[in-house]
Amino acid sequence: MPKILIVGGGYAGFYTAWKLEKWLRPGEAEVTVVDPLPYMTYQPFLPEVAAGSIEPRHAVVAQRRHLKKTEVITAKVTYIDHAKKTATITPSVGEPWEFEYDIVVVTAGAVSRTFPIPGVADQAIGLKTIEEAVAIRDRVLGNFDKAASLPAGPERDRLLTFTVVGGGFAGIEIFAELRSFASALLKFYPQLSFDDTHFHLIEAMGRIMPEVSLETSHWVLKNLAQRGAEVHLDTQLKSAVDGVIEMSTGETFESDLIVWTAGVMANPGVVRNTDLPIEERGRLQVRADLRVGTADEFIPDAWGAGDVAAVPDLTGGGVGGFTVPNAQHAVRQGKLLAKNLVAVLRGEGPKEYFHKNMGAVAGLGLGVGVFQSGKMSFKGLIAWFMHRGYHGLAMPSWERKWRVIWGWILNFFLGRDIVSLPGLQSPRAVFEEFASRPKPPAEAAPAAPAAPAKKAPASTKKDAPVGHEAPEGAPQPMAGDPVPSSK
Repeated sequence: MPKILIVGGGYAGFYTAWKLEKWLRPGEAEVTVVDPLPYMTYQPFLPEVAAGSIEPRHAVVAQRRHLKKTEVITAKVTYIDHAKKTATITPSVGEPWEFEYDIVVVTAGAVSRTFPIPGVADQAIGLKTIEEAVAIRDRVLGNFDKAASLPAGPERDRLLTFTVVGGGFAGIEIFAELRSFASALLKFYPQLSFDDTHFHLIEAMGRIMPEVSLETSHWVLKNLAQRGAEVHLDTQLKSAVDGVIEMSTGETFESDLIVWTAGVMANPGVVRNTDLPIEERGRLQVRADLRVGTADEFIPDAWGAGDVAAVPDLTGGGVGGFTVPNAQHAVRQGKLLAKNLVAVLRGEGPKEYFHKNMGAVAGLGLGVGVFQSGKMSFKGLIAWFMHRGYHGLAMPSWERKWRVIWGWILNFFLGRDIVSLPGLQSPRAVFEEFASRPKPPAEAAPAAPAAPAKKAPASTKKDAPVGHEAPEGAPQPMAGDPVPSSK
């Protein structure tokens, strides 16, 4: 059987493997997925995870549970040598090994793209993983706990000042969700007021959310301003050293939480370690039919999709002629890639990827959302229901759909879960603090010089009773021992 290696288990990789399991005949091919994480993260839910509206585990999909016919390897692919059709697999434990394949599918996704701004690498946090979303939630809750015990002043202001960099969909969603989250928390902290919380979003462009109309983006700005959140347009972040935000406008303030959402880039761990062609922006060069190569020539047995690949947008709506890196395209590319793989295995021709953007939908906190499709737009509560309906149904597998929807229903009646678990960052800290440890061996004292032997006085033998001399080698009586009877 031909061996199909899928590098990356995100949207595109997961859906490729999932659909291959459905469409491949028994014995037609052997599929292996390699990813450092054992789950696929549904990234549109990360803002709601950070705001306590979705249980973190419900926003991820276990690969081994839903890819039942696929071999899942939890490791990194550190090099792809397509000339030899081998990939170097490096696990977290153990030695790397070479994996031989017949067909390779590169769907390694993207990571946060940052710039060399002082302090960002040390102070900021991204929003690409479920772990980052959980850390943001715990930081907000922890800061409220700390601030409630402090008097009004600079330290409390720092704890309750939250900053988001980037005004795209991800940035606006996490910004609005955190604003909604903080407002809901105030009723549990009578020591704090609404005016004690400060929210800043920094966007280098002159507008937010380029995926929606200008009118809709203005509505979002107005809504955020009414909720006490400040958006800085045409502004660049100059420094974030020690949490001190310095902007190009000259304004400065201190912030304890800085969330970076200002762009993504193709996974460098894969695109920098392969002999497959990479285009000028650092993405895998892919044709419209998802085969690696150019429009004139393709590389046999090499495919790519998702955020790691530069997939031509045949609708003409993509930025620079390529599809934008989002879940909508990655999922559909993964499904088409699986169909094309099956078609090629059976001697048929692949189809080109063509998907016209269906629109954009965003949640801006409980009960607030926006939806844009062409010239049609919805705002407020109805758009919020549309956001939840779309993403609730888009979540892979009914098992995961029900977990998410049931969580929403419970939150409607019970409210958000506001439990913080900061100890997850160092779970052994309490155990180590009180654990008993063996005492270090005492240092050996220097030996005292031996005293010269003294001759026993003659009276010793004279005083000893006849017949009671201790035999040679017998233990001598110690002080406090009873005197033996003479009977």
